[in-house]
Amino acid sequence: MATLAAMFGAGRVATFLGLPRCDDLGAVEAKVVIFGAAGCTPYSSVGFYCAGGPEAIRAAGAAYGANLTHVDFDLGGPMLPEGVRAVDAGDLPVVERDAEGNRALIAAAVERIVARGAVPVLLGGDDSVPIPMVQALAASGRKLTVLQIDAHIDWRDEVEGERWGLSSTMRRASEMAHVERIIQVGQRGIGSARVSDLRDATEWGVEFVPAGEVARAGVWRAVDLIPEGADVVICLDVDALDPAVMPAVIGRTAGGLSYWQVMELVGAVAEKARIVGFDMVEFMPERDIDGLGAMVAAQLLVGVVGVIARQG
Repeated sequence: MATLAAMFGAGRVATFLGLPRCDDLGAVEAKVVIFGAAGCTPYSSVGFYCAGGPEAIRAAGAAYGANLTHVDFDLGGPMLPEGVRAVDAGDLPVVERDAEGNRALIAAAVERIVARGAVPVLLGGDDSVPIPMVQALAASGRKLTVLQIDAHIDWRDEVEGERWGLSSTMRRASEMAHVERIIQVGQRGIGSARVSDLRDATEWGVEFVPAGEVARAGVWRAVDLIPEGADVVICLDVDALDPAVMPAVIGRTAGGLSYWQVMELVGAVAEKARIVGFDMVEFMPERDIDGLGAMVAAQLLVGVVGVIARQG
């Protein structure tokens, strides 16, 4: 069968788009560092159910490996402007039975990347993966705005007795002293949130921009909520996207965001603030349909890396 990779002269690559491999985070010389984690703090009922996410996203981008210097019309030029470097550091050696150790591994990686002046781009893995990343960004000494793009609000205090799992991501972030603002975009349908969870989030000061509002009025209220010059970490759960373009999630819910709505939001944030970290989580390869979700995730990742690469 003919493939895009064959047409473009690209082969299977070990890194995203064939980017240079970085094996020593303490010696990074790049503006953007991509790395993966198969999971972090799993629930016993499901384990590392998104373990293949980073590999699937890398594989979907492989077809474009030969075209890294070609024009990306979503960015108005090549993914990386001249003189800007991005690297792929591979996946961290997380293990399902050691949640505490996994959190330490992710946090240490983020701290080392930030210490080198680079922006961490983390591929998951389930939605417990962002917690140690957000925690580690405290090392910069600056206050942080968290922008979550997700179908769910993740404000449960615990599930199955676990307080650091995927349904508690934003509640744990709200407890971090360096997090001063949380904006959550894309909520829709029925999820794990109880009435009390929504009340707690609202009382804390979370600003919600539900998917229905985005469908009617675009992403611009969310952009307006970002302070000028803020340090922003973007936490993207791919279930924020509509299942018509992102079927590869554990819980599909109609009415999600489009590719362009996510890209508009990320691009607009970078124009008025500074993206200091990004994660893409909850990609579940077993739920994908003909590689559609992986292709969309890879295209989004190209766009996000390109946006970050263009920051001053």
